[in-house]
Amino acid sequence: MKKAKSLLKIVFGRTGVVFLLLLVQLGLLLAAFQYLSEYMIYIYGGFTLLSAVTVIHILNEKVDPSFQLVWVIPVLVLPVFGCLMYIFVQLQVGTKYIAGRLRTLQGQTKPYLKQDEQVSEELRKADMSMSHLCSYMNSCAGFPVYQNTEVMYFPLGEDKFRQMKEELRKAEKFIFLEYFIVEEGKMWNEILEILEQKVKEGVEVRFLYDGMCSIMLLPYSYPKKLRQMGIQCKMFSPIKPMLSTHQNNRDHRKILVIDGHTAFTGGVNLADEYINEKVRFGHWKDTAVMLKGDAVRSFTLMFLQMWNIDVRKPEEYEKYLLPPSAEKREEMGFVCGYGDSPFDGENIGEQVYMELLHTAKRYVHIMTPYLILDNAMIRALTYAAKSGIETIIIMPHIPDKLYAYLLARTYYEELIRAGVQIYEYTPGFVHAKVFVSDDEKAVVGTINLDFRSLYLHFECAAMMMQNPVIQDVEADFQNTLQKCQKMTLEDCRHYNVFKRMTGRILRIFAPLM
Repeated sequence: MKKAKSLLKIVFGRTGVVFLLLLVQLGLLLAAFQYLSEYMIYIYGGFTLLSAVTVIHILNEKVDPSFQLVWVIPVLVLPVFGCLMYIFVQLQVGTKYIAGRLRTLQGQTKPYLKQDEQVSEELRKADMSMSHLCSYMNSCAGFPVYQNTEVMYFPLGEDKFRQMKEELRKAEKFIFLEYFIVEEGKMWNEILEILEQKVKEGVEVRFLYDGMCSIMLLPYSYPKKLRQMGIQCKMFSPIKPMLSTHQNNRDHRKILVIDGHTAFTGGVNLADEYINEKVRFGHWKDTAVMLKGDAVRSFTLMFLQMWNIDVRKPEEYEKYLLPPSAEKREEMGFVCGYGDSPFDGENIGEQVYMELLHTAKRYVHIMTPYLILDNAMIRALTYAAKSGIETIIIMPHIPDKLYAYLLARTYYEELIRAGVQIYEYTPGFVHAKVFVSDDEKAVVGTINLDFRSLYLHFECAAMMMQNPVIQDVEADFQNTLQKCQKMTLEDCRHYNVFKRMTGRILRIFAPLM
């Protein structure tokens, strides 16, 4: 009965209206294309020429070849539909507006994200390869590497939740939250209770969540409800009943910043399945980190950049930043907090992952919920394995999205033949996004091994180098591995034929998934 009521609420509520209006617009576009196709005998030559010009333009764009292929096929096979759809996508005003605003905001925050040359020199002495990577990240995305940052690793969402509540209760000045998913339940209700109390104590609270939540999880008016509590709240890119490609670029980040000295990130959203209070796909395995120290500055400014996309009022950045630590704690190694944007022309998230694969000496261990790879990542993984680097990937055994799992299975045989070891977490679903290498480097964040995370979404992560927490990350990987089933070539050969074929077909559209 409860499920039936929820379904009726979706169908006859705002979600149903949004989907209906989107379908109406799509239907009108298809009708227009069909109308034009009836006159193809007169305009075929024009559209053939337009298709050729469009294909030349696509092939000269600075994008991954997989995205080029996805566009070239419809443009050549269905010239009218393909060309007009491509032009429609390229002329999107919303996408260009967000990209322009982010460039402006990154320019405003740049003075507060200068690289400390002494830290840079220390990293050069310790690890030249990582020094080059961090120089690239600073020059292209504006994120410095820091020392003096303590990191705590959480092997489960429940662990993060407990620490998160403890840190929130200590807040004295401000709390910033930016999350992809928020749903009412034990986790969010307990956090909201703390936030409401903190507002009464005079703490500034800002909460930004992705607009996708307005489709299924929260009422569209939910920000208004929180504002009535004194919490500054808004949705990033609310889903609207209008065809627009910028709605494809979601804010997939998970960030909590407290008073400028503490930050959390990782895979854990604000919903009960992430802390195993609600069972959806077996046991939910997720990870997160808490940072205390200089590297928190990057997450503070990352949040403020996203918050101010639709705000013209100047931000008082200094108000939320702490001065760098005077004492150098060499035992803490180095930490770089960074974000990835679909609009900056740089694939920061993928570049970091590939650098860990290319510079590994002994092993690279990976946890990811999705495995939808471009050619560059396939080559990096297979090259590492063929070079004698122990390359292990832990995937879910119980997937949350069947199409994503079927697609991931199409990569198994190729990777396994190259020497990559693939394991599936038999108790349930792995949502963690973790890379750890050689007991020296680790990344924990929001970035999956799929096209959406690497190319289309706003993402973030923390990269740790020679920090003691790396031992905890690797220990958790080994503990998780004990609960996994190793996939073999035999498993690939005996996999259901229909599922294999479905996965192969889906692979054509992999860049959209």
